[in-house]
Amino acid sequence: MLVSCFKRRTTLAGAKNLVLGLTCFSSSLLHRSFAGMSSMVERNNGDSDKPITRVLFCGPHFPASQNYTREYLEKYPFIQVDELPLKQVPDCIGNYDLCVVKNMRFDSNVLARAKQMKLIMQFGVGLEGVDIDAATKNGIKVARIPGDATGNAASCAEMAIYLMLGLLRKQNEMQISVKQKRLGEPIGDTLFGKTVFILGFGNIGIDLAKRLKPFGVKVIATKRSWPSNSEILTPKDFPSQNGVIDDLIDKKGIHGDIYEFASNADIVVCCLSLNKETVGIVNKSFISSMKKGALLVNVARGGLLDYEAVVHHLESGHLGGLGTDVAWREPFDPDDPILKFKNVILTPHVAGVTEHSYRFMAKVVGDVALQLHAGNPFTGIELVN
Repeated sequence: MLVSCFKRRTTLAGAKNLVLGLTCFSSSLLHRSFAGMSSMVERNNGDSDKPITRVLFCGPHFPASQNYTREYLEKYPFIQVDELPLKQVPDCIGNYDLCVVKNMRFDSNVLARAKQMKLIMQFGVGLEGVDIDAATKNGIKVARIPGDATGNAASCAEMAIYLMLGLLRKQNEMQISVKQKRLGEPIGDTLFGKTVFILGFGNIGIDLAKRLKPFGVKVIATKRSWPSNSEILTPKDFPSQNGVIDDLIDKKGIHGDIYEFASNADIVVCCLSLNKETVGIVNKSFISSMKKGALLVNVARGGLLDYEAVVHHLESGHLGGLGTDVAWREPFDPDDPILKFKNVILTPHVAGVTEHSYRFMAKVVGDVALQLHAGNPFTGIELVN
């Protein structure tokens, strides 16, 4: 059977796909066979002195990440790009040099098996699933791809506006009107004149503020700390008028001000990174402090929101609507009771999944793989350890 499969798949990429279709236990021979085939290709390409550099993408979700990276690296046969089911990663990770985690959890037990791993990175910015201390102890570097340079932040900012407009114009109810052949219903609202609270003013928050200004909104934002001179440049692709954050926001506050800011906002947008301090930060107390009828939008991480608190305030009518691209558990449960509400819009974690951002991030991953293969310093990524 193995021989016949190889006859049918004589290309290097075909051999790789065969590896992916089998369990790690039964594919050790295939890995060796694949390496042999790759070595022959390397010799034909004048790079026989260096072994194959293996790149692992974890799990089937966000498939464009590995597809675009593989496409970018197709001219470099000495780089092998694989994707494996999450359950197989712990048993197979010892065979790889570079790993793109996606939504895989990397604890100390998994990291201890990564004997030849040089770098673990995210196809984006979120590293909450990686035990960075354990990676450091095992001599593994950990990195993210800066969102401001790749278009990821811009893509997420646009999704936030999409969700805001969808809630304001009552997207779900509009679809009902279409199906029932009703015209002039429902009555929506405008973004114009609203106060938008950006909870977490990082790269996404900056890009969001830049895009909100033409809508005629008041932008308020909180950040754990602000430089005293406020001279923080906005992303290069989207500079503000004078190049400072003060031109983008009408009022800024620190973490201790979040309840006050929530009470003054018509829309709250979560742009925080997820960590021990921010888990469940949008809880019962926070939502209770919001205006009755205010909207909540989340384009960051599902764990920022206390699920029970959100459901409770949707049921009571205090929360005017929820638009979220991320959930408490992913993949999403299509039967989740929260979807019964007409004022809830759920999207499948696609805020940063655009042609623009994914092509750019695939190039970053591909370049890092080439740098690793050549023994050169890493560029284009942000190391966190």
